[in-house]
Amino acid sequence: MKRVTTLASALLFTTMLAAGTASAKTLVYCSEGSPEGFDPAPYTAGTTFNASSRPIYNRLVEFERGTTKVIPGLAESWEASADGLEFTFKLRKGVKFHTTSYFTPSRDFNADDVIFSFSRQWKKDHPWNQYTAGVAWEYFDGMDMPALLKDIVKVDDYTVKFVLNRPEAPFIANLAMDFASILSAEYAAKLEADGKKDMINQQPVGTGPFMFVDYQKDAVIRYHAHSDYWGGKQQIDDLIFAITTDAAVRMQKLKAGECHVAPYPPPAEIASLKADPNLDVMEQEGLNVGYLAYNTMQAPFDKVEVRKALNMAINKQAILDAVFQGAGSAAKNPIPPTMWSYNNETVDDTYDPEAAKKMLADAGVSDLKMKIWAMPVQRPYNPDARKMAELIQADFAKVGVGAEIVSYEWGEYLERSKAKDRDGAVLLGWTGDNGDPDNFLAVLLGCSAVGGNNRAQWCYKPFEDLIQKAKTLPTNDQREPLYAEAQKVFKEQAPWATIAHSVVFMPMSKKVSNYKMDPLGSHRFDGVDIAE
Repeated sequence: MKRVTTLASALLFTTMLAAGTASAKTLVYCSEGSPEGFDPAPYTAGTTFNASSRPIYNRLVEFERGTTKVIPGLAESWEASADGLEFTFKLRKGVKFHTTSYFTPSRDFNADDVIFSFSRQWKKDHPWNQYTAGVAWEYFDGMDMPALLKDIVKVDDYTVKFVLNRPEAPFIANLAMDFASILSAEYAAKLEADGKKDMINQQPVGTGPFMFVDYQKDAVIRYHAHSDYWGGKQQIDDLIFAITTDAAVRMQKLKAGECHVAPYPPPAEIASLKADPNLDVMEQEGLNVGYLAYNTMQAPFDKVEVRKALNMAINKQAILDAVFQGAGSAAKNPIPPTMWSYNNETVDDTYDPEAAKKMLADAGVSDLKMKIWAMPVQRPYNPDARKMAELIQADFAKVGVGAEIVSYEWGEYLERSKAKDRDGAVLLGWTGDNGDPDNFLAVLLGCSAVGGNNRAQWCYKPFEDLIQKAKTLPTNDQREPLYAEAQKVFKEQAPWATIAHSVVFMPMSKKVSNYKMDPLGSHRFDGVDIAE
């Protein structure tokens, strides 16, 4: 199929797809960016997960739509040993993998698929551990899964036991995350035999509610309802992702009826969207944080005084006014205030340019030149990274710091920003994956995440000791004081400038029904219907 290369032809093609057939229900989602691939395990971006793990795959356990409650998925049930070191999963029988133009399964889902899906991320000598050059298991490694797992045992075809080296309080919730999606071991074996391993990331096969049809890079992704889905065939027959990176264009297409759901509207357009009689605009407090991460491995950002000085140079209120326009609140901690263990006693960095200049001078820093990395896409925690970067650039100039703004295509941005020798500070953020503080504090700031999700490259033993101990305790009441202390340590050391938590808005056509906003930030279309 010829690649769509212009906006006009992309819009025309999407409109044609949306028309569908007289009997088919088609929903068009105007996605904000292109997926990095269709194998979810090597990635961490929500844009990628929305296009891969959520429509195409399942996990042993799932988050109930619209909540952080963990419910059975490919596992019908599970039980934990008294010491918290063994978790045994009873697998669902009769689950069908997708039959596609490129693969016809000969068997149902079973324990072999579970073993394959985790072992390839865990074991360095696994034939699929490096199935394509440079593949990295960022979530699996960043969550310290290699040290946590002792064994994964196939008890029988429909029973799998995970054996841990230590208790891990969020373990079950972690298995509902995207990296834990279950792939077909049979499909992998076929690709390996054909010498086409990399196709697992381009032509996916899962058990999920929708099966992959095709992808025109940076333009359109098409899915079709999985007729043999174990959870029942979806109301939507055809699901289309129309990739539309410009937020204003997404809203134009939504108003024109060229797409039915469009995420991340510009804050300035919320009022007009709410006034449109053809649209509904859902909203909720986001379980998120937006931040500027300094590279603490590189001078002079290895000095806490420099990081604190730069934090004091940032006029956070001006950013909230210009970028979030009433849809955000100042962030002082690395977790959102809606999350348990949030430490309300921490004190935010004050905006004080004169004190910032003095602190930089006292640290022996003058004529500092640095880069500010600005995301090329809108995210829940940052509706306009370029504007935010420009405001911070101006703030830094007032204290004698020269900042150059850089950006890259989204996938490249995420990859390049992980580098330990990266210059300057990167604008990023996070929406929680499982409702647990560990998913912010360990995944974004833990030592095992350095070179991955820990864009600050910050490994600080007093902080690390607190979050590692907290993981092993059985109750939230026991864990909470450790996380509260960890937030205090974080604030003292300032590996980030914490910027904002946002309200998330989700505009959609009134033809769409039963869409549920996800507190974890995902966009799911299982269970959704659309009026013809």
